[in-house]
Amino acid sequence: MKKGLLFLVALLIPTSILLAQTTLTHDQRMQWWREARFGMFIHWGDYAQLAGNYKGQQVGRGGEWIMNRAKIPVLEYQQYAKQFNPVKYDADAWVKTARDAGMKYIVITAKHHDGFAMFKSNASKWNIVDATPYGKDVLAPLAAACKKYGIKLGFYYSQAQDWNNPGGAAARKIATEGWPNPDSAKIDAYTMANTGHWDPLQTSATMSEYIDKVAVPQVKELLTNYGDVAVLWWDTPTNMTDEYAQKLQTVLALQPNIITNDRLKRPNFPGDYKTPEQKIPTQAELDGRDWETCMTMNGTWGYKSYDHKWKTTETLIRNLVDIASKNGNYLLNVGPDALGQFPEGSLTALKGIGQWMKVNGESIYGTQGSPLPALDWGRCTQKKNGDKTTLYLHVFNWPADGQLHVPGVKGKVNSARLLANGKNVPTTANGEELVIQLPATTPDATDAVIAVSL
Repeated sequence: MKKGLLFLVALLIPTSILLAQTTLTHDQRMQWWREARFGMFIHWGDYAQLAGNYKGQQVGRGGEWIMNRAKIPVLEYQQYAKQFNPVKYDADAWVKTARDAGMKYIVITAKHHDGFAMFKSNASKWNIVDATPYGKDVLAPLAAACKKYGIKLGFYYSQAQDWNNPGGAAARKIATEGWPNPDSAKIDAYTMANTGHWDPLQTSATMSEYIDKVAVPQVKELLTNYGDVAVLWWDTPTNMTDEYAQKLQTVLALQPNIITNDRLKRPNFPGDYKTPEQKIPTQAELDGRDWETCMTMNGTWGYKSYDHKWKTTETLIRNLVDIASKNGNYLLNVGPDALGQFPEGSLTALKGIGQWMKVNGESIYGTQGSPLPALDWGRCTQKKNGDKTTLYLHVFNWPADGQLHVPGVKGKVNSARLLANGKNVPTTANGEELVIQLPATTPDATDAVIAVSL
């Protein structure tokens, strides 16, 4: 009887009160993200089927943009989905790969600009369940695997650009940028007259109708059907208005503790963090806001069969360190192929990063940016605990004379040790410069880390 009464009382409590009890402050919502420092971006959709090729041509800047760059007609593009059958997709293996690389969260393209939803959607038949022979939602097993491995899950959603669902926006790109299209002049004239669109089907509805009938319902589906969603990653607010943005912003109440980026609609919807793309800001460019650099491992976001320009593991590790030293996060992209496999180049790099992170992770997770002036030999991250501080000195360029000069160090040094082998190294204070006597050779040529306890 008492249990029944409690249940009845719970039903009578307004939902707003229940939500208020679990809603966190901005800093509380951001805490896990600030501590994570490292996440995986996944660009995956039916465009992987084309792998950057159209009509025998390699489409410049193709990948996930291939429909736009090659100006593929809507009905023709939709035919490619009938071949999209990622039978080798293994969500568990994907998430385990991210975890083993030291990543703490994943953001996957639930829907990119081509409008193809990687989940079952009642708002558009243009989705992986209804439009492909695969016929299964790929986000549900990913959500389950993330929960299993303790990885936060985020969804990328193209809220404005949608080249398949009528009414969606289209960024205007010159036809000749894609490939030697024989109809370039005709297409370019059409796109200029039709706000970037190249197919009459795209303008057979208004953008207002698209927002109400596709975007808002699909975001509701994403925030309702997959458990906790940690991040909503908007992209390219082409032709967005504050009215449209507010409709999408309102849906976020379904996940009160979600965090969002700054790409919903500028400037009135700044989100929780900034998103520099393919570059790491200089110290002078930072303004105190949370930020995350998203970057590819090669030259493309979505899969291209011919893109083998892989960044070295050393470059990727040093990028992560540089970003952490400036209080930022690193969202590193993988573009799976049409079968659902991570490219070999991505797997090799992720394995190398993971090996480094197993030894040096404490110098990345939960750290803050460097308190020191610019360092010609590397970077610095730090952790504070009351009146104690640990500086993590990331040495890229090992000193030939064995003496590491560290400017701007204040406070008494309690200890200094190499993370690679745990060995203590002697230090000497010289005013506000710390001099550390190092072994003749580095224990890690990529980045040897020295933890200095003050």
